[in-house]
Amino acid sequence: MNDENKSFLFIFQKDRVLVKKNSFFSIPTFSEGCDFTLPFIRQGDVGIPKGNGHHWAEVPEGIQAPQSMDFVPLRGLYEGVGEELFAVAGQAFQIMYWYRTTRFCSCCGAPLQKHKVDRAMECPACNFLIYPRISPVIAVAVEKEGKLLLARSPHFPPRRYSILAGFVEPGEKLEEAVAREVMEEVGLEIEHIQYFGSQPWAFPHSLMMGFTAQWKSGVIHIDGKEIEDAGWYTPETLPSTPTKASISGCLILNYLERSKGLSKP
Repeated sequence: MNDENKSFLFIFQKDRVLVKKNSFFSIPTFSEGCDFTLPFIRQGDVGIPKGNGHHWAEVPEGIQAPQSMDFVPLRGLYEGVGEELFAVAGQAFQIMYWYRTTRFCSCCGAPLQKHKVDRAMECPACNFLIYPRISPVIAVAVEKEGKLLLARSPHFPPRRYSILAGFVEPGEKLEEAVAREVMEEVGLEIEHIQYFGSQPWAFPHSLMMGFTAQWKSGVIHIDGKEIEDAGWYTPETLPSTPTKASISGCLILNYLERSKGLSKP
């Protein structure tokens, strides 16, 4: 991590984070942030597993950034600060967002307070505990005869395609979720489902779990709701896809690297 001995302060406004404007984006240190005359709504420490020694804060919408600084989308931070600090920023955002949206007891409606030991909110009226929300999401790279299945969701940026992904349902195994999502969204049956890796994804509280799989049967039939277009692509015909900041981008990169290896004489 750059400046690994420094304690950083991640200051959020909605889903944007405060950065110093220079040749590359950088996060203000904790000592610098304490000197800002910004009205913090809430604040705290990042803590384990990634952010020990680092802190976060939230400011109201409409507050102007200090001179030579700006609020930028958290998603765009990866290229400027690198993978390690981006992961800490993501953890900080998840914690901040959880505090922002977890203020009243869902059992009795009483205002919540921080638990004295755990990272949890506690109801002083009925003693109900609420821990940070983490939503499991699967992402799968499906291949058929050397081609990769890519699809487009209506909420993607223009001309952007990606692999299929979706939330895991209660009582569902991860592999079952992979097969279900592919069948629901594009009408295909798959096989040889293999775990690839995982990634915390702070938009706003997901744990992404990546898989690879092979086409078994069926022709593409999009659902018309979550998916507006889908097709099989070779490395040469690949459209615009996510960067390696996301596990979807990593899975696509893995396909490309393996394709190069297979094509070598």
